[in-house]
Amino acid sequence: MSINEWSGAFLLTQLIELPIYLRSARSLPALQRMAYAFGASTITHPVIWFCLPWEGAPYVALLIAAECFAIGAEGAWGGCWRVPRPWRASLLANAASLTAGMLIRWVYLA
Repeated sequence: MSINEWSGAFLLTQLIELPIYLRSARSLPALQRMAYAFGASTITHPVIWFCLPWEGAPYVALLIAAECFAIGAEGAWGGCWRVPRPWRASLLANAASLTAGMLIRWVYLA
């Protein structure tokens, strides 16, 4: 998987997840809100993209592992920022970006 493919996927992830995380962190000052929201998938996305053995491994198993990692890490990230209900925000954000990614993959591979 190339850096060009990653950058497009990362941009899509940020476009989808950033508003969800910003809304969930309304109690934080603006700059902290942005750092929290942008940081969530900035931490997890490269790990998932570049560290998991996507080539030749069972796709569904890796997808489940990736999403569990993202939800867990981003939920913990929100807890560090003392965001209200960080696990709910993480679940919602990751479900939204996974759905968008799967739709794009479906259209692209169809």
